Amino acid sequence: MRFRINIDTTAASPAIELIDTATETSATIFCFGGLLNSYSIKTNDLTINVVDAYKNVDDAITKKNTWFKSCRLSPFACRLKNGSYELNHKTYKINKFYLGENAMHGVVYDAIYNIAEAQTTEAFALVTLSYNYKGEDAGYPFSFSTKLIWKLEANNLLSVSSSVTNKSNIAIPYYEGWHPYFKLDIPIDECTLQFDADQMIEFDSSCIPTGKFLAERKFEHRTLLKDISLDNCYVLDRAFKQPKCVLRGEKIALSIIPDASYPYLQIFTPDHRENIAIENLSGAPDAFNNNIGLQMLQPNVEYQFKTSYQLEIIN
Repeated sequence: MRFRINIDTTAASPAIELIDTATETSATIFCFGGLLNSYSIKTNDLTINVVDAYKNVDDAITKKNTWFKSCRLSPFACRLKNGSYELNHKTYKINKFYLGENAMHGVVYDAIYNIAEAQTTEAFALVTLSYNYKGEDAGYPFSFSTKLIWKLEANNLLSVSSSVTNKSNIAIPYYEGWHPYFKLDIPIDECTLQFDADQMIEFDSSCIPTGKFLAERKFEHRTLLKDISLDNCYVLDRAFKQPKCVLRGEKIALSIIPDASYPYLQIFTPDHRENIAIENLSGAPDAFNNNIGLQMLQPNVEYQFKTSYQLEIIN
């Protein structure tokens, strides 16, 4: 069979490798965080992982709070101002991780997912992960169930579909995203970036949206990343064709292809310039307070989100 799955259970939680034996393209997903730790392609005799990875599951558990590499951001993404928000005339304050005065990256980035299904065919390999959040954080005391489907197909195509079902008896605020860091075959400063955005969300000095939208088409065409520092949230232009974002190296190009459930693109370049975070978001940072992209999940209704990644060898 063309596609294969390896599951390593020797660490604190399982690691699942999806493999296309025809091309040797592979992806490794951790049950810890449901995160993508590798997405590798073979070019000539060299295998390149385009994800800035942890050494292993134990390394991810130890270092997750440093950069939150590849973590799933839920039920809020990026910054939540002062870690607080109001719902039904009551104020809630998140207890989990803070950067300065603001809560960061949700409350399930370190969840341990269960393997619900692993399937291989001649056309794909997929793993389905499940997790039930029971309202453990007093700042988000609402329960929901979530399911992730990671799927590797031909043409080096990898997708992740997430679904969320509100298990509370009231409508609850929600927006989500992913936090992967990428690096290609050459340094980030030598890579180009292009994406289809026509607006950028204005931030204040602490990277909280002001509520204003700025016209922005700087990355409409391929743009060299050298001397460009980014920590910005862009609004994708749905009038443009896919892929919505392309990071291009010398021999490898990575396309990022969100569907309409992820209309925002957060991009961050760390000062060390060793990688770049390209984050698909369903809502803008601080959406619990500014309502930009916020969804109110109705009880017992399933909501779905999907993004895809595709690697191409440049001839």
